[in-house]
Amino acid sequence: MTEPATLHHTALGDHGSPIVFCHGLFGQGRNWTQIGKALAGDHRVTLLDLPHHGRSPWAPHFDFLAIADSVADLLSADDPVTLVGHSMGGKVAMLVALRHPSLVDRLCVVDVSPVDYGAGSEFAAYIAAMQELDLAALEQRADADAALTEAVPHPTVRGFLLQNLRREHDGWRWQVNLDVLGSDLAKVSGWPEDELDGVSPYPGRVLWMAGARSSYVQDDYAAAMDRWFPRNRRVVVKDAGHWVHSEQPEVFVEVLRRFVENG
Repeated sequence: MTEPATLHHTALGDHGSPIVFCHGLFGQGRNWTQIGKALAGDHRVTLLDLPHHGRSPWAPHFDFLAIADSVADLLSADDPVTLVGHSMGGKVAMLVALRHPSLVDRLCVVDVSPVDYGAGSEFAAYIAAMQELDLAALEQRADADAALTEAVPHPTVRGFLLQNLRREHDGWRWQVNLDVLGSDLAKVSGWPEDELDGVSPYPGRVLWMAGARSSYVQDDYAAAMDRWFPRNRRVVVKDAGHWVHSEQPEVFVEVLRRFVENG
């Protein structure tokens, strides 16, 4: 794998096969730190900040194919990777595998399907609440937490969103591109099916990990999964919702490790 030059990244481990992780909406590479450290003893792990997120560049519009290609630019056919992606990052990972199959030795998709979910009002509400926050009036992070409580009542979700709030010099800023994610939310929730004309199904092995309490991977979506990824194996993780890797990290690591090392 070539050294990432454009997208911000964290590298863990210095030997073994390469594993690259893509986070979901409002996330960043460090969300995978616990999982990455658990695998870094035997693998070279890269945690990416995808465009519009973390410390990676922004663009005027959200474009799944462009994001997938920016990930592909970091990879090499001489050192194909296990590519892991959650939610939005799972769609990015799927598109990398479809458009650049020689770069991806195997693919792990975490709790998302290659379908259009429709623009989620829940995510729109989160973005609106974050945009409405008066950053100039904030004295400390706790003030932001309090200000978001009504719009985002669940403390875990609120804490996850607030990971995007950074203090720089004498002020605060969001490191996630709220304007573009808000205006292009339908694209974020969608799947660029009409842009995949002429693209062949991915021929490699695919592990699908879904949370038992999540609705993102359903039987109704199986046809789309099989259409694009015919060699897929599905694992449903008990006592987990959408954030499978953070809710059941030990199970996640064990299943992923077996997939990476044994197929």
